[in-house]
Amino acid sequence: MKYPITPIGKPRMTQRDKWKKRDAVQRYYAFKDHANLLRIKIPESNAHIIFHVPMPKSWSQKKRDAMRGQPHQSRPDVDNFTKALLDSLFAEDSNIWDIRTTKLWSDDGAIEVIADKEVAA
Repeated sequence: MKYPITPIGKPRMTQRDKWKKRDAVQRYYAFKDHANLLRIKIPESNAHIIFHVPMPKSWSQKKRDAMRGQPHQSRPDVDNFTKALLDSLFAEDSNIWDIRTTKLWSDDGAIEVIADKEVAA
C-alpha cells in the first residue's frame, strides 16, 4: 500500500527540545501525526518499505527524468527514515524483526509498504 506522506529522517533530540521548538523537531512531530492519521500498517516480518523521496524543485526536467525511480544515495540515511517511521507508529517497535528498506527518487513524496506473504527460508 502506498501512503501519500513525504518521508523525513528522525532528528537527534535533546532535553532542550521540550522548550526550544527547533524546526527539525517540529517537522518530525508533524510527520508523526500525519503517519498516525494515515494509519500506516507495517507487519512484524517480511515487510518491504520503499521511501519515495521527492526530487528538489531546483533540478532541471532533464535531470528529473534521468533520476526518477533511481536509488536515493544521499542524506538522510535509510536508517533515519526507518527510525522516524517506526518510532511514529509504535510506542515499542521491538516486535518488528524482519524488514527491508529502499529509498528512491520520485516526483512526489510517499511511503510504500509491501507485505510479503511468503516466509523466508
